[in-house]
Amino acid sequence: MSGQRLDKALEQLMPGTGLRLRRRLIELGRVHVQGRAGAPSLKVLEGWRIDLLPPEAPQKSAVKIPIVKRTMSFAALLKPAGMHSSAIAGMNEPCVEALLPGLFPDSQPVLLNRLDNLTSGLLLVALKPQAQKDYAIMDAMKVTKEYVAIVVGQLDEALELRRCLDSDDRRRTRVLAKLDPERRNWTFVWPVEELPGGPLGPLTKVRVQIYAGARHQIRAHLAAAMLPILGDPLYGEGNDGASRLFLHHRRIVFPRFEAEAPENWTVPVPT
Repeated sequence: MSGQRLDKALEQLMPGTGLRLRRRLIELGRVHVQGRAGAPSLKVLEGWRIDLLPPEAPQKSAVKIPIVKRTMSFAALLKPAGMHSSAIAGMNEPCVEALLPGLFPDSQPVLLNRLDNLTSGLLLVALKPQAQKDYAIMDAMKVTKEYVAIVVGQLDEALELRRCLDSDDRRRTRVLAKLDPERRNWTFVWPVEELPGGPLGPLTKVRVQIYAGARHQIRAHLAAAMLPILGDPLYGEGNDGASRLFLHHRRIVFPRFEAEAPENWTVPVPT
């Protein structure tokens, strides 16, 4: 361990955890070295004491999660931006998944999709075990997921973004040079409206459609096409001054189920 960075050495206390989680714990001040909060790059010396502090007591979330649609087998919820879809190991932050038993006390709810913390929109829930099994074996091309976004740049025609994605054990999903032969992994984009430009140049409201959906697929594909989503701190300009990530999952459709929740954001006005 001697001479290792703290974020690497911490794995001995937390076997099997990813580097991303360990760094986050350090940034939250829950990892102390010799009695003081450490930094991820701190070089640990032999004999030093490393303490992992417990999470703070959970706080009840005041956020109300609307049920957009419900059938006997499935339900669609509207997740706000800034809330996690599911629990993160080692974290104690509010998430939609933890609220499911209270929202559906008469069912056996299971979350079927995830949205990034910064993304708003529809989350799909199976209300019985058979529904979960049916969705798991469903052809991805029969599940249409439609988003709306505001991108930095001008888009005048439809795009098919086909490049392969590499999301293995990385904070950022990489967009590779080679094309993916599977249509289910592509991102389809259509311009909807040109918006007044700001300091970053023109803005375009777009409609986006995916099928299978990989981690950060839309954000990474659009950024690689030189159309980063407004307010994206990871793939975009980072300091564009936007109030949020302008990405919203507005519609999901598959056999015998359809739900829609239009975006409720305020279109940014350039200053």
